[in-house]
Amino acid sequence: MTKKSVEIKLQNGLEARPVAVLVQVASKYDSSIYLESKGKKVNAKSIMGMMGLGLDNGETVTVTAEGRDETKAVENIELFLNGALA
Repeated sequence: MTKKSVEIKLQNGLEARPVAVLVQVASKYDSSIYLESKGKKVNAKSIMGMMGLGLDNGETVTVTAEGRDETKAVENIELFLNGALA
């Protein structure tokens, strides 16, 4: 399992469009990927789950992945949340 805390650096946080893109990024991987914030843990491949987190710019989220491509998955989710893939 790979786990990392990441600060969201997207200007408008995770609103509808960025959530949809994040779900697409996460869905490229075979690993199970979860984001956790404020006591909630959701599947990063679920658009409804991700919308339920309501994450804003500057908040910190824990990204967890488990599977054969877990390291790459966490790296790319971090790049996205840092604004590098947006």
